[in-house]
Amino acid sequence: MRVILVIIFLVSVTPYYAQSIRIGLYDNYSTKSFLFIPKKGGYTLFGDSLVSIHLNVGNNVQCKLEGDSISVRIDKKFAGSFNRVLFQQDSLDSYVELKSLNPSIKAHEFRDNFEMSVSKGKLSLVNDVSLANYLAGVIESEGGSGRHLEYYKVQALISRTYALKNLRRHESEGFNLCDAVHCQAYHNMRKYSITIDQAVEETKSEVFVDSNYNLIGTYFHANCGGQTSDASYVWKNSIKYCEPHIDTFCIDTKQAKWNVSIPRSEWERYLLHKFGLDINNEYIMDQMYSFKQKNRLAFYIHPSFGIPLRDLRQKFRLKSTFFDVSLNNNMVVIDGRGFGHGVGLCQEGAMSMAEMGHNYRQIGLFYFSGIRIMDYNKLLFFSEKVYDELD
Repeated sequence: MRVILVIIFLVSVTPYYAQSIRIGLYDNYSTKSFLFIPKKGGYTLFGDSLVSIHLNVGNNVQCKLEGDSISVRIDKKFAGSFNRVLFQQDSLDSYVELKSLNPSIKAHEFRDNFEMSVSKGKLSLVNDVSLANYLAGVIESEGGSGRHLEYYKVQALISRTYALKNLRRHESEGFNLCDAVHCQAYHNMRKYSITIDQAVEETKSEVFVDSNYNLIGTYFHANCGGQTSDASYVWKNSIKYCEPHIDTFCIDTKQAKWNVSIPRSEWERYLLHKFGLDINNEYIMDQMYSFKQKNRLAFYIHPSFGIPLRDLRQKFRLKSTFFDVSLNNNMVVIDGRGFGHGVGLCQEGAMSMAEMGHNYRQIGLFYFSGIRIMDYNKLLFFSEKVYDELD
């Protein structure tokens, strides 16, 4: 009986990982009209339970919000008015070109199936996409094209872990995740780097977990400038597996260093009005304009002044909080390092590590301390504590 029950449980876990994921597209927009153009493989359009229409490659399908319904026109011919419209792929390689007409947004291409309904005075569009196709699109959106296989593998683990950890983030809205950076950037299906598909397949079902076998928060940024950041410098609390450390792999990459100048009057006015800093105190002024960070800090000048570097970054749109401050005539000179919040994996550092011959496991363990790489199906199995139930 024990063997039979364990086998049944494992069989039930595998389809869970293999299922599709629902992604809300254009969720940040109040879209009133979409244009669908099948680009490969063909689709079948289902309007409520009333109509099914085969769509060929090149058909122009306009879906427009009219009242509380969706008006559908195919090549300008009226096809019906529906509460819910489905686009079902005819083959596994089917994909569409999708464009928001109102508001007008650049066209993008997406794979798999789609569901459209009316919600809160706009068209709600969900891409019901296989997890593999979703990850490929995210990886290319987040990491770009033409990268090394091992870099794409570690990005695959980051994106997969995030997706599975946050499956219920938009549950109340009828989908799992949205397409914006608020979740993970999903701008398009994978178009250029076929190596990404290989990376997703070769790491299939692998995720990052902490010492308690919980899926980790997979934080990453473009460039850390030579040292990753303590999470408490960016958010409220430190994260055990994102401890700050020196990273020499990114210091010679394109986003490692930057420089901006800000009018002195603007800089000082902000510090005075926002934090009440005494800008007429000579001692304070000396510290203001001889500020250097050998290692990453949380506060400007000194913690006692209560000026978070993250606030300065936000106010003056700086690339990072890892910067030095000096004065040149009436201009405040900011010499900075890195791009992004600095927590977790440094993308340009990881890319350099991959080019130098480090594999994705080594890269992941370098940036996330005390973690493990685990098969998600096994994680589900053990998290259910089935052995207690079988005894």
